Amino acid sequence: MRFLAMTLLALFALFGHARTAEAAVEARINISTQRMVVLVDGVKTGEYAVSTGRRGYGTPTGAFKPQHMHKKYYSHKYHNSPMPNSIFFTGGIAVHGTYETARLGSPASHGCVRVAPRAAAQLYDLVRQHGMDNSRIVVTY
Repeated sequence: MRFLAMTLLALFALFGHARTAEAAVEARINISTQRMVVLVDGVKTGEYAVSTGRRGYGTPTGAFKPQHMHKKYYSHKYHNSPMPNSIFFTGGIAVHGTYETARLGSPASHGCVRVAPRAAAQLYDLVRQHGMDNSRIVVTY
């Protein structure tokens, strides 16, 4: 029994503390400020202006796991609008790039979270690298 305890202590010292259940990649979207903060392993890697749902088209709040991703995607519902680097997180709602960058920083979408094309590509690559199971999208007011 003592040998087992000593072995466990040695392994704990060798490998350090166990990782928390925290997601490796987290996109925190604040509807009130129209900002998205991206964290990797709890460290802020970027902050970006976003456009969330305009009046009558709310963006859902909560903590979500990405459901599916598309490097190139076109809206089936809204005039075949381009949605590059889409990360769908609930129903038909996604974080995705937009070419209407002048509207970033104010509500303008039909519920999705729009970001500048470069920011969308960076987030997409992080989620792809770390995996959808190790990523989450948190939307708050």
